[in-house]
Amino acid sequence: MNSIYAYLAVPLLPLIASFCVGILGRKLPEVFASSMTITSVFFAFVLSCITLNQTLSGLVLNQTIYQWLLTGHYQFEVGFLIDNLTAMMMVVVTFVSLMVHIYTMGYMKGDPGYRRFFSYISLFTFSMLMLVMSNNFMQLFFGWEAVGLVSYLLIGFWFERPTAIYANLKAFLVNRVGDFGFILGIALILYWTGSLDYVTVFKSTGIMAAHTMELFGQPVNVVTVICILLFIGAMGKSAQVPLHVWLPDSMEGPTPISALIHAATMVTAGIFMVARTSPLFELSDTALSFVMIIGAITALFMGLLGIIQNDIKRVIAYSTLSQLGYMTVALGASAYSVAMFHLMTHAFFKALLFLGAGSVIIGMHHDQNIQNMGNLKKYMPITWITFLIGSLALIGTPLFSGFYSKDSLIEAVKLSDISGSHFAYFSVLVGVFVTAFYSFRLYFLVFHGKEKWRLQKLTHHDDHHHGLTSKDNPHESPLSVTLPLVLLAIPSVVIGFMTIEPILFGSFLSKSIFLDIEAHPTMELLSHHFHEIYHGPFGMALHSITSLPFLFALSGVAFAYYCYEVNLNLPKTIFNRTQTIYRVLENKYGFDSFNEKFFAFGSRFLGDKFWQIGDVKIIDGWLVNGTAKSISKLAEKIRVIQSGYIYHYAFAMVIGVFLFLTFFIKI
Repeated sequence: MNSIYAYLAVPLLPLIASFCVGILGRKLPEVFASSMTITSVFFAFVLSCITLNQTLSGLVLNQTIYQWLLTGHYQFEVGFLIDNLTAMMMVVVTFVSLMVHIYTMGYMKGDPGYRRFFSYISLFTFSMLMLVMSNNFMQLFFGWEAVGLVSYLLIGFWFERPTAIYANLKAFLVNRVGDFGFILGIALILYWTGSLDYVTVFKSTGIMAAHTMELFGQPVNVVTVICILLFIGAMGKSAQVPLHVWLPDSMEGPTPISALIHAATMVTAGIFMVARTSPLFELSDTALSFVMIIGAITALFMGLLGIIQNDIKRVIAYSTLSQLGYMTVALGASAYSVAMFHLMTHAFFKALLFLGAGSVIIGMHHDQNIQNMGNLKKYMPITWITFLIGSLALIGTPLFSGFYSKDSLIEAVKLSDISGSHFAYFSVLVGVFVTAFYSFRLYFLVFHGKEKWRLQKLTHHDDHHHGLTSKDNPHESPLSVTLPLVLLAIPSVVIGFMTIEPILFGSFLSKSIFLDIEAHPTMELLSHHFHEIYHGPFGMALHSITSLPFLFALSGVAFAYYCYEVNLNLPKTIFNRTQTIYRVLENKYGFDSFNEKFFAFGSRFLGDKFWQIGDVKIIDGWLVNGTAKSISKLAEKIRVIQSGYIYHYAFAMVIGVFLFLTFFIKI
């Protein structure tokens, strides 16, 4: 695999499969759609693994494939940057995508859009691969917009549902807000460096750092403006406050795409982009503080919303928001390798949780309300054990993958001295308790306790909610669903233990992002703790038993157990005493209401006024209809002198000749 065309095959295989299934799918059996797309993603995964192995041996490839556009002194090219960071993302994207493709065979069986769904998810895989493999900002933006477009199609996949249409429009519009900032940042990079190539831009950081520009009448460093604009793009794509509002509603899409888009790939694009552009962010403490504070707010306050959710997918969705906040905080602390490490481990256990939730939904005959579940471990043993593994990894249980990434992240924030680091440390620490509580609240309500589905009849009888009676017991999902759960559970347990040393304290990422991250003071202190105090990953797990994150996580699990297994009346008592807080949480801090009343109403109001004044009065009233009326009135005046008498016309001709001669003689 030494040719650039071999690397080109990685994104092109899913693209070709997507087009073949999309164009020929209706004429061929359903098995063609699944087998072709799964085969293409499987080979893309194999090639990604080979690429990772080559980068571990020292391969760094930065090559242009072709020149897309040449205008003046600016060149816009398509090319690949293959290094350790790219290879890691390629493996994560293709592996999770492969699991989702296999899972989809069972989950979407019988759906009329079966072939279309496979075409979409393969197209999404292509888009994400183009994003992570790019060697320039133009191609990055192409992949950025492509995943946004395909996510729009997938969130609204069941387009006969009004809620799905609302959700995909919401996701599309909110991401356009972030993308506006993103493209402005890219435009400034092009203006100051004359190029969009990563290497050229990063070599020109000194030029940008030495200049200022006026913003609202105040001089601001160019790098600071660029970084904040780029991060606004990341806020939209990676769902950071206040551009987070689209992600919970996007659960309207089928569960497989919730795992693919909102756990492992699309929402991590913003984290990847900031890590890739870290040489720029390192030049602006202001931008880093901004990143850290936004991440801290998201990590804590979005986690709190997960406590009150009763839709199984929405609980996990708010967990994703919170964990993305954790990654963003690490970026603000300049711990880029820690952020990418948590991104990688999170991809596995969060995809596992989403797919596990989908398995529960299948077993519950498409009922998603966790208050209607209970004791499912008796009926769905594989789903139960894999979901438990994902939950343990999420809360940072020692020796599980999430423990190594989350604890390293919290420690990095603690060691940071950037402005806002104290607030961020408080947020991520309290967030550990919150994460443990809502995770095991979900776990106990679904898999333990009373079989509440026996106590009632559900009344949903549409295509996707068939209703569950006391005679219909939940059942384990088919092999195509449970196999991906098992395969995702394995890295959810071991990947952190196996990779923490090379990723965080080795040379794995130092060359990948054009920055000697191991020389950063935060990373130096982390490395000292890991090697001199913990003596490796196993020692880190042992030492964590007395650490604050472990105690907070244990307290969260214990409190959830007491509330939902011991004293079942306690949640109602707490609710009755904290109704004001509950209403604030139920209202999602008012973000949706504010957006609806201010932005949506304001846009409709402005549109209405522009229509009434601009279209009706000016264009229609003055220009179109006004012109017609003016001509009509002029014709009425002229009609008066059209008498039909010859001497009137002769008189007019004489007067006309007289005026003409008078004018001619004067000239």
